[in-house]
Amino acid sequence: MSGGWNTIESDAGVFTYLLDNLGVKDVQFEELISLDADALAQLHPVYGVIFLFKFPTDAPYRGEKPLDGAFDNDASENLFFAAQTIQNACGTQALLSVLLNKTDPGAAEGAEAGYVDVGESLRDFREFTMVLPPEFRGEALSNSELIRDVHNSFAKSSPFVDETQRQASDDDEAFHFIAYTPVNGILYELDGLQPAPISHGACLPGEFPAKVMEVLQRRIARYDTTEIRFNLLAMTRDLRIRARELGDVELLAREERKRRDWQFENALRRHNFVGFAGEVLKGVVATKLKEGGDAAYNKWVDQAKDKMKKRIEERKKGTAAGGGGGEDVEMEG
Repeated sequence: MSGGWNTIESDAGVFTYLLDNLGVKDVQFEELISLDADALAQLHPVYGVIFLFKFPTDAPYRGEKPLDGAFDNDASENLFFAAQTIQNACGTQALLSVLLNKTDPGAAEGAEAGYVDVGESLRDFREFTMVLPPEFRGEALSNSELIRDVHNSFAKSSPFVDETQRQASDDDEAFHFIAYTPVNGILYELDGLQPAPISHGACLPGEFPAKVMEVLQRRIARYDTTEIRFNLLAMTRDLRIRARELGDVELLAREERKRRDWQFENALRRHNFVGFAGEVLKGVVATKLKEGGDAAYNKWVDQAKDKMKKRIEERKKGTAAGGGGGEDVEMEG
């Protein structure tokens, strides 16, 4: 059961404002379009990355040992790691897996651990859950009204599907979020569906971009070469701070414009356009009937059908010629 959690999109604007609404200070997400360690390093300081991938539903996910790295069963005593107890919350759980391991005020600026002001609510949540085992931390996260309400506020509005009640079928393609972050000098993979944090070895300050990209490259290499549905987001310090420190007016203007775009897109996600579309359609039909009665209306419908047939034929020709034609897949966790 989803426990009242909706799916949210793997989107930098969604995750940035989700944290902002939880009271987190000076953090944003940046989407990475390649596994280039230098591109990640340029975003310094980077607190961690969130990786979205197709869930391997055709094989058991858990085992005695992970396919890469090693289980660190004692690590959860000193770092925040929570078991995932419900579906649909894995995106928010992944970003919290990075965030709640960056709360040490003693961490030096630019060090591999870093420090983030997570706000009073999340500080209290972390303090309360750190004394619990991972499975109870997951239950506490699932039952947090604050986190669930903020999470759900970024779900797409749909009058047709209640994501909190929808049950996955065998034909569904499932996607899953996990986190990678350096903690106490070790690169950890934090996946709530695994029994423990996964250690990928020592990670000195400045080594995180190169080491995490090596791990991700090995992971992606295990998929068929035709599988391209991956998404990678970096959690970084607010880039507007850097722009102000450097006096980079162009960078600051670009980042401010990006924030405005994100706010607009997030507002659209919350809005249900079905009623609006219905009213527009009724208005168009009324106009056609007024112009020439049923004959004008039927002619308009026939023209639309002809256009659609032509588009389908053109798409089939493009696919036959090797031009692709596949549909985009919206990746949600």
